[in-house]
Amino acid sequence: MTDPLSPISDDLEVPGQGAFGPAVDAFDRRIDELLEHLRGNPVADKLFTTASHVGEFSMIWHAISLGRGLAKGRRDQVLLLAILIGAESLIVNQGVKRLFKRTRPTADGEDGLKVRRPMTSSFPSGHSSAAAFAATMLTAWDGKRLGSVWYTVASIVGVSRAYVRIHHGSDVVGGFVVGTLLGVAGRRIARQLLPA
Repeated sequence: MTDPLSPISDDLEVPGQGAFGPAVDAFDRRIDELLEHLRGNPVADKLFTTASHVGEFSMIWHAISLGRGLAKGRRDQVLLLAILIGAESLIVNQGVKRLFKRTRPTADGEDGLKVRRPMTSSFPSGHSSAAAFAATMLTAWDGKRLGSVWYTVASIVGVSRAYVRIHHGSDVVGGFVVGTLLGVAGRRIARQLLPA
């Protein structure tokens, strides 16, 4: 871990930088500097490492969907969301990521924070995309009050990927954009297939 009080040098070579130009590189460095102030804090380390783990394969979203579906008697929504999350993952991981092939900032994540080693491109973040997608879908069904909860969870999952240094900050933002756009399409599909 670097000294949190010293800014990361513009000259520091980070894999994946240069892919989208100097403005994005500066954004990524700034995000990493901000997160570096938190790294090493036991509570933050636990929160973001756990968020990164439960975001794998959208486990957290399937668990939330199952819980709310059983509580509301909407098992049809559980099944549809599972299918749509699968489609979203396929589009992002086998489609969008192949267009960019961006190198990740680290191969194995931040020292001391154990995360799974991903095999796909860094851009966009699949965790972030799935999180934004699921939050968009769940908010359409649950309304804005619960939607604020879903988007908060989505934000923590997304930021966790930059925190553990498996993604650049811009990967996370890109994932949120892609996931939101796919979520809007998913909402339209849901309106066609499921009764209100």
